Amino acid sequence: MRAVVQRVSDASVTVDDQVTGSIERGILVYLGVYREDNGSDLSYIVRKVANLRIFTDQEGKMNRCILQESGKILLVSQFTLCAITTKGNRPSFNPAAPPEMAQDLYEQAADQLRDLGLEVQTGIFGAHMKVGYINDGPVTIILDSHDIQK
Repeated sequence: MRAVVQRVSDASVTVDDQVTGSIERGILVYLGVYREDNGSDLSYIVRKVANLRIFTDQEGKMNRCILQESGKILLVSQFTLCAITTKGNRPSFNPAAPPEMAQDLYEQAADQLRDLGLEVQTGIFGAHMKVGYINDGPVTIILDSHDIQK
């Protein structure tokens, strides 16, 4: 499972000219699910997103997480994060999970983040979305559950 986490001052996602989710200060999370992902990948990503210390403390150091900031999360599914680009110029999305599996893990991620007391807004899984945001910092972190030993 791969997540791109961006600290934002605001973000929104629009589908068919309708805003489906929007936040003010918080984090925008793009989430890609691989075929081999499972519950341990999900747990890792949820834990890292919730506890990633990318908000500044009184001394200006990035020492605070979204849980400490009462911030919000905009979670957007993005299978293109699973692309392989090593051959040719056209990305291969074969490593991405089938839609049913990816949607299930995506929805579980949103639910588990909400269970931690976070406000989570979302896009619409599988829809063509337009995402607008103001990256604060800029701060952008890439998390990948495949980087850890299981």
